[in-house]
Amino acid sequence: MTRIGVRIVLCAISYAVAGTVVFGPNFSGPLRAQTSAIDDLKGKIFNAQMAQQTFAGGLTHCGEYDGTNFYFAARDRVLALQDYHRSLNSLALQQAYNFETRQPWDQQEADKRWAEAQQLAITDRTNCQLVASLSDMQKQLAELQQQAAAQNSK
Repeated sequence: MTRIGVRIVLCAISYAVAGTVVFGPNFSGPLRAQTSAIDDLKGKIFNAQMAQQTFAGGLTHCGEYDGTNFYFAARDRVLALQDYHRSLNSLALQQAYNFETRQPWDQQEADKRWAEAQQLAITDRTNCQLVASLSDMQKQLAELQQQAAAQNSK
C-alpha cells in the first residue's frame, strides 16, 4: 500500500472514531441538553471573570457607558465620543505629529481611531453588563449542577 493509501485509511479510521466520540453522547437526550447548558454558562462566567480582570479600571465608570462614552485606559478616564471625534479631526487638520506612527496625523488615521473608539464604547457597555450579571450566572450554574447531579443519581 502506498503512503497516500495508508494516510487515507488512517484518516478514515480517525474520522470514524471521532464520529463515535462526538455523535455518540448526543443521543442521550435531556441529559446532554443540560450538560450543554452548563458548559455554555461556564463559558459565559469565564468571559465575565476575564472582563472583570482586564477591564478593572473601567468598571468603576459603568454608569457612564451608554454608547456615547468610552473608557480611555491610557488616561484612566471616560471620554465622550463626540469630543474625541472632534479632537481627532482637529489633529488631522493641523497635521500634528503622531507619536505612535511617527508621522503627522492624517484623516485616514483619524478615521481609524474614530472607528476604534466607537467599537470601544460598545465593548465597554457589554463588559459592564457581563460583569454585572456574574453573580446571577454563578447562582444559575449552581442550580443547574444540582439538577444534573440529582438526575445522574436516579
